[in-house]
Amino acid sequence: MAERAHPHPSCGGRGALRDLAGPAVSAPGSVDARALADWAAGRGLLARGARLRVEALAGGSSNPTYRVRGGGVDLVLRTPPRRGGLPTAHDMDREYRFQAALAGGAVPVAPMVALCPDPAVIGVPFYLMGRLDGVVYGRAESVRGLPAHTAAAVGGELARTLARLHAVDPVAAGLGDYARPEPYPVRQLRRWRRQWAASAAGSVPAVDEVLAALAARVPDVGPDRIVHGDYNLANVMYARDRPERVLAVLDWELAALGPAAADVGQLLAYWGPAGRLLAAGRGGHAPDVNPGLPTADELLAAYLAERAAAERAAAPTDPVARDELNIRHIPFWQAFAVIKLAIVCAGALRRTADPSGERRRRIESLVTGLTALARDTLEE
Repeated sequence: MAERAHPHPSCGGRGALRDLAGPAVSAPGSVDARALADWAAGRGLLARGARLRVEALAGGSSNPTYRVRGGGVDLVLRTPPRRGGLPTAHDMDREYRFQAALAGGAVPVAPMVALCPDPAVIGVPFYLMGRLDGVVYGRAESVRGLPAHTAAAVGGELARTLARLHAVDPVAAGLGDYARPEPYPVRQLRRWRRQWAASAAGSVPAVDEVLAALAARVPDVGPDRIVHGDYNLANVMYARDRPERVLAVLDWELAALGPAAADVGQLLAYWGPAGRLLAAGRGGHAPDVNPGLPTADELLAAYLAERAAAERAAAPTDPVARDELNIRHIPFWQAFAVIKLAIVCAGALRRTADPSGERRRRIESLVTGLTALARDTLEE
């Protein structure tokens, strides 16, 4: 996994949805390199007595990430924040298992090396994965200079990779135990209502109205798919030598089993007016600065074409392959994605150090604008 210095175009940095608008998490702390080396040596990953160097990586993710070098290894270490995070948002076992389940398949992920659920080793649970050297097109400046044909390929492969993810049978992949009896949208609405109450309940009554409208329109979800939870350009790494080839889908903190339309709506929300609002003042909205990138309609068409191809190739008895994306439900998930971003921004507003400063005014404007956009999307 390569170092990434480009923040996600959102109120809370690259991992806005993963921060869940909760308390500010601690900055990456120091890691006991000797304890880590001893643990790795005990599992045959490192020679006894080898020394490791551990460096915090930039990127703004809610889960601290480090580069680990020495003794012939070059790996990436992921940990939860040492304080201030929410357990459900920083589950190392979940991240590791979802990526390990996809290894070697149609959806590229970083190679999983080892998981340590024991916090006694370095103070928190963690996992190690292989380091990849690729490119993330998370901000406008990273795509502005791409040739039009390359930009088109980058966007198209973004959509096709998501379609391949949704073609994976979660039970066959060994993830069936993540299924829940309560529908995914009901669980998600309850979670985000809690986050809104903790962030700024009552400050923007329209947020409550949108959440109530969503609760009244919960769609049928159909068979479970593997849902990434925050799928967008900033969470996909491309090969340096072939920028149209996806090297890995990153950052699986919000992975779950649920409806494919949830991921599609999330991606289209970032691609459309919500992404444009969030990118204001940050160099522009990536889909706007390069005409070679697909439109939202073209992105959806590429996704649907790849889904159809995957379904034709799948065994006819596979119930996951027979399920089709219900396009009618996508506006619900787009609206839900946008109101989640508004709630994230409200959490950032609550934590702002300067209650009368420019940052506060900008965030208030974002919360209001995103809420109005979510309402309009739901009413279309």
